[in-house]
Amino acid sequence: MRDSACGLGPYRGDLVETYWRWEQDPALLVGYGRQQPESLEARVEGMAAQLRGDNIRFTVYDLAGDAAVPVGVATLLPDHAVRTAEYVVMLAPEARGRGLGTAATRLVLDYAFHISDLRMLWLKVLAPNRPAVRAYEKAGFRTVGALRQAGYWLGQVCDEVVMDALASEFGGPSVVEPLTRS
Repeated sequence: MRDSACGLGPYRGDLVETYWRWEQDPALLVGYGRQQPESLEARVEGMAAQLRGDNIRFTVYDLAGDAAVPVGVATLLPDHAVRTAEYVVMLAPEARGRGLGTAATRLVLDYAFHISDLRMLWLKVLAPNRPAVRAYEKAGFRTVGALRQAGYWLGQVCDEVVMDALASEFGGPSVVEPLTRS
């Protein structure tokens, strides 16, 4: 799946070291509220389990240049019994601030609602991470509440904002629908 700026492709075992490098970025560690980095060996082990798992994972590609360049990972953690999923996205440091997070999130919403037939996606984001909150809002998520003092941002206690997106409210152009026409 793709739009003019961004594409989604399969989650790839051959990119484990690249994914690991992105995950060690201090801004990402702060944004996820993680307190410690992970070893490459542990990441390789985790990758094997992820490739066998039921979660829906994509590599995010920047399509601005002559070739598609991997710049992130987007993941849906589905609860099939209620047709919902948690959404998680990670972008490489060099890909941030260019609208790729919003574009990738819109593509994942489109996929989730039109291919996976999910009815709702939700996410949590640390309240001080305003750029992420804005990107999610632009993509179609709405703030529905907060988990008070549930996270840490730069060593300070902070709230986690809870956001959701509903299939019934998903608007705008779909890249999936035209692909299903005969």
